[in-house]
Amino acid sequence: MVNKKNIDKLVLQFAESVIKQNEAIMAGDHKAGNKYAKKYIQCFKKLCGFGSEGKEALSKLLKHEDLGVREMAAAFLLNFMKYKTNEAMAVLKEIAKIPGLIGFGASEAIKRWEEGTWKLED
Repeated sequence: MVNKKNIDKLVLQFAESVIKQNEAIMAGDHKAGNKYAKKYIQCFKKLCGFGSEGKEALSKLLKHEDLGVREMAAAFLLNFMKYKTNEAMAVLKEIAKIPGLIGFGASEAIKRWEEGTWKLED
C-alpha cells in the first residue's frame, strides 16, 4: 500500500529544493545550489519508487506557483518518466517565452527533447 503522506512530503521537498537552488544560483552560491539539486534529484528518485502514484504526484507541480518548480517538474517528467508529455511541453513552452535564465532553460529543454537528445543526469 502506498503511503500518501510520504509521497506528499517528497513532492514538497522537491519543490522547496528547486526554489532554494534557484535562490542560491541568483546569489552566486553554486555550492549551495548543487546541494539543493542533489536533494530534489534524491526526492525524484524516491518518487519513482512509488510508480504511477509518484508520477501523478510530481505532475501536480506543473501548476505550482513558482515557475522554476514548474519548469523542473516538466523537465523531469519528460526525461525520466515520459509522463504527461503534452502537459509538460505546454509548461516549458510557456516558460520559454520569459526573458532570462528561466526562459533559456525551458527553451533548451524543448530543443533537446525535440532533437531526441534530452538527458538529465545526476
